[in-house]
Amino acid sequence: MIQSIWGKLSGAGIGLALGGPIGALLGGVAGHVLIDREGAPFGKPPRDVLFTMGLVALAAKMAKADGVVVDVEVKAFEQIVEVPEGERARVRRLFDLAMQTSDGFESYARQIGAEFKEEPALLEDVLDGLFHIAKADEAVHEAEYVYLKNVATIFAFSDSEFERIAARHVQRPDDPYLILKADRAMSDEDLKRHYRRMAAENHPDREIARGLPPEAVKIATERLAAINTAWERIAAERNLR
Repeated sequence: MIQSIWGKLSGAGIGLALGGPIGALLGGVAGHVLIDREGAPFGKPPRDVLFTMGLVALAAKMAKADGVVVDVEVKAFEQIVEVPEGERARVRRLFDLAMQTSDGFESYARQIGAEFKEEPALLEDVLDGLFHIAKADEAVHEAEYVYLKNVATIFAFSDSEFERIAARHVQRPDDPYLILKADRAMSDEDLKRHYRRMAAENHPDREIARGLPPEAVKIATERLAAINTAWERIAAERNLR
């Protein structure tokens, strides 16, 4: 899977296939400028490549959201984006170019949001990946939080949906129910059923079955861990077994 994604990036027409600002970004790395910044003339772009490149572009912009790029954020990015050893230099160039490009994060977010508008779970994966990078230095800074909220708004997530996503990453010890999208008034049995459904819906195997790249699987694994932790806290509070 890893090789297939990065192998696609070597294709002569991949930038044009992606189109838009993400396609232009890839064109810059390849050493030529793409003039088509609106559409993808070669048909629908490969979804795994678009997902990964969108995450790269937004992660690069995110790393600068608090005004300084620190090494730990770059390392967190590399934890999410699996890259073969032989491709590391090229992907680092892609990351650096995305930080420097005149395109704002909004243009990248709009392209990703438009491509995956029918799959909000994928857009949630992107936000989870960005949160992973934001908290790499032990804190989600205010500028980063505002950045993430703006990306979520472009992705058409409501304020309450964003708060639920953020709760998996920002310490809120008083509300594990928010992470589970659960009501405190739910009975023990209803909560158990709800948790099992949430765990099944967010299992990494679902990402694999949908043909998504390793980045999405890693993000889903972290999300499931947060869901399990929230459930363990609720179960302990209610003395459930």
